[in-house]
Amino acid sequence: MDTTVTVTASASVGPDTVAVRFATPDGFTAEPGQFVKISATVEGEGYARFYTLSSPDVDEEFEVTIEVDPSEGGPFSEYLAGLSAGDEVEISGPYGDDHYEGEARVVVLAGGPGIGPAVAIGERALADGNEAAVVYRDDAPAHGARLNDLQENGASVHVVGTDETEAFDEAVEEAVTGADDEQVFVFGFAPFVAAAGDAIEAAGGDPDAAKVENFG
Repeated sequence: MDTTVTVTASASVGPDTVAVRFATPDGFTAEPGQFVKISATVEGEGYARFYTLSSPDVDEEFEVTIEVDPSEGGPFSEYLAGLSAGDEVEISGPYGDDHYEGEARVVVLAGGPGIGPAVAIGERALADGNEAAVVYRDDAPAHGARLNDLQENGASVHVVGTDETEAFDEAVEEAVTGADDEQVFVFGFAPFVAAAGDAIEAAGGDPDAAKVENFG
């Protein structure tokens, strides 16, 4: 789908991190773990970038989480972070096959901006009566309130720093149980994806069976 969407709300959800919500256009369907391409013109120059959904459903609204880093995201991430209710942007999608499909237990390993799909999948799994575990690696965590809610509602949640390799490996070992219909998800940049694969294997899991979104 290629269409125009309207911003309904925008809020800070952590250091240099903003969650932007959009009204769901007619006919748009997507699952947690999928992503959309957002396009806009900023100061006369066209930009387009992919963002993974951070909302557990798209019934009336959907959300993306934007990490604002001028050194990497340039003016576009700053532009998106500055959107307010009533603003419009172009989207296309959804894209991606590595999404939640009602698995009985989800284990989501997230690095940096991977926290968006992590909370979305965790919340959706719990809402469906399934189990969820999240292992999140970041020095400046975002979506703290939603992570707390996940934990209070029965999910296993571990937050570790980027240099805490041993703590990360131990958290993955605890989260990956090998239970029937357990699905491991990995969301993050390439170095995190590699570290997550090693941790999954060390925990007795199969990294090749994980659903992975590598942000590059």
